[in-house]
Amino acid sequence: MLTPLLDTLGSRVLIAMDTAGDFAVISGRALGAIFRKPFDVPNLNRQFLAVGVNSLPVILLTSLAVSMVFAVQLAFGFRQFQAEGMASQVEGLAIVRELAPVITGLMMAGRVGSAMAAELGTMQVTEQIDALECLATDPIHYLFVPRVLAGAIMVPLLTAISILIGFFGGYLLLVGGEGQSSYVYAQDFFKLIVARDLMIALTKGFVFGLIISLVGCWRGYRTFGGAEGVGNAPTSSVVTSSLWILISDFFLTKLLLV
Repeated sequence: MLTPLLDTLGSRVLIAMDTAGDFAVISGRALGAIFRKPFDVPNLNRQFLAVGVNSLPVILLTSLAVSMVFAVQLAFGFRQFQAEGMASQVEGLAIVRELAPVITGLMMAGRVGSAMAAELGTMQVTEQIDALECLATDPIHYLFVPRVLAGAIMVPLLTAISILIGFFGGYLLLVGGEGQSSYVYAQDFFKLIVARDLMIALTKGFVFGLIISLVGCWRGYRTFGGAEGVGNAPTSSVVTSSLWILISDFFLTKLLLV
């Protein structure tokens, strides 16, 4: 009874270690290829458009909705203690340190990471990646590098935009709905925020962008099984990226706030 259980457990551990090792090797090759010529500027510009500009509507709407809901909860909670003035201060600190980078990362994992996995997965099962290798083109350099650079650069920028939208979302609720002074709200929103908090948010955005792009490209690159495999790759990419975003958020918070 015990031997089959141990065999199953051991095989699962070996598969997990093999998967982690493969991801580490592919990621290392992709990060190393960033500094290798030639630089495909047109492809990089296309990825900037796909990852950054085309993601703006999703980030704007999500950030606005989350900041407004958070402002409602804060206003209700602090009202119980006659401390409504603290709502805008906590709103600002929470949005800058946590809500903006995490919400942006999760939304980008769903929108961009899945798209990368589906695109590269389709190329893999239709043997387009094999064709690149036959043409003496390194698929890691050609496919991974523009997407990794776009993720690492655009996600922090989208995080900064998310912070700005979060400010206006709280403004709509706390000033327009709760009757706070707009001048007091603007002062209190940034009262507890220092330059280090903005650095933390942008650092998280940078790390999340790397996670999203590397996981999405890796899942697509390792796709097999035809149409079913292409369908599974985006799902696996979103789940894996989201989990690692939340895990890394905890460790980054502990590390950067020390």
